[in-house]
Amino acid sequence: MGDLAKIFKAYDIRGVVPDELDAATAEAAGAAFVRVTGASAVVTAHDMRESSVPLAEAFARGATAQGADVIEAGLGSTDLLYYASGSLDLPGAMFTASHNPAKYNGLKLCRSGARPVGRDTGLTEIRELIEQGVPAHDGAPGTVTRRDLLKGYADHLKTLVDLSGIRRLKVVVDAGNGMGGHTVGAVFEGLPIDLVPMYFELDGTFPNHEANPIEPENLRDLQAKVRETGADIGLAFDGDADRCFVVDERGEIVSPSAVTALVATRELAKHPGSSIVHNLITSAAVPEIISEHGGTPVRTRVGHSFIKQTMAETGAVFGGEHSAHFYFRDFWFADSGMLAALHVLAALGQQDGVLSELLGEYTRYVASGEINSEVGDQAAAAEQVRHAFAGRPGVTVDELDGLTVASDDEGWWFNLRPSNTEPLLRLNAEAGDEKTMAALRDEVLAIVREK
Repeated sequence: MGDLAKIFKAYDIRGVVPDELDAATAEAAGAAFVRVTGASAVVTAHDMRESSVPLAEAFARGATAQGADVIEAGLGSTDLLYYASGSLDLPGAMFTASHNPAKYNGLKLCRSGARPVGRDTGLTEIRELIEQGVPAHDGAPGTVTRRDLLKGYADHLKTLVDLSGIRRLKVVVDAGNGMGGHTVGAVFEGLPIDLVPMYFELDGTFPNHEANPIEPENLRDLQAKVRETGADIGLAFDGDADRCFVVDERGEIVSPSAVTALVATRELAKHPGSSIVHNLITSAAVPEIISEHGGTPVRTRVGHSFIKQTMAETGAVFGGEHSAHFYFRDFWFADSGMLAALHVLAALGQQDGVLSELLGEYTRYVASGEINSEVGDQAAAAEQVRHAFAGRPGVTVDELDGLTVASDDEGWWFNLRPSNTEPLLRLNAEAGDEKTMAALRDEVLAIVREK
């Protein structure tokens, strides 16, 4: 059995295979998951990692031993698993470690209708049940059935975004040897798209670069290929293809906040007056643009469980995070990088201009990006920053998630958040121009990193 204390995270189960996460743990998790959800059937999918199939098979053994039937979707992206859970109305398990290195793997669990399972919504109960030993089931075991859901997933996404009338687009996609290499072809089939594929070979050793497009160095190949081929747009997916990053026709990286604002305006056009959720470190342009288009911006903490919970409470039609997670009410409130990509392609293809011009109105401020600082006493460092800024005229402070300090008069803000898992403080700063942002960023970092 693996190290449960180490592998049970806030939103998933994840660790090094087999030292921390092994087949016995996966089998016990399958049994416990059935017990906690009371499910008579569950659906599973897995990524391309070498350890994913053995872990998925072990999970199925545990689930069927508890009398539940298992529907195996096989290879799939995390949002394909959400589609399976939503369309079949079954609890689901996705075997992936997303963008983590090859030696890792994990489980993302959801209840029927793709409702998240996190620390406060079942994950703690599952862990406790594994620790106690899952009781044996006294009835007949369940069965395992294989079902190919890729076409259904692709067709469903295309019912949510109308691409029928778009002009022909040349699109470079960097799948990073992850699951985008499996799903993109199926989704793009029949669309007026000339696809230039990069690293579509499924390979859990990630031979070309890490499948983590939030790191700029992992986008360099895509940027070069967009410029080289004269493409209209570049798309990069992470390992389990639930996040999508965009590169414009110049090869410049598009801020996920600009994508959030663009998709928000499209969803508000379909659902006037709706609420749109954004986390507190997306650009200040996002709530401004939502309000300008008649929507209600709803600010929330960072993290998918907070976004999904707030969306459900407010009936929000869409939600976006700075990390390129995009959530849709029409997709069971779940996140789908592919669905966000289709929105951007539709917006681009429905007009004649280039992407950088289209996104110009959604990019209003200069951001620092997320900057990590290793700090022994996070709370003390944050308090020093608060002390330095709190008394200044026109400055507001809030603690929804870490420390957020803003000056409406001078048009800047920053957020300082502690990592949940490491001795780090994460800084995000934004201002109206590069000079102001740089001065703000450097002032905060000087306090945080004071020796």
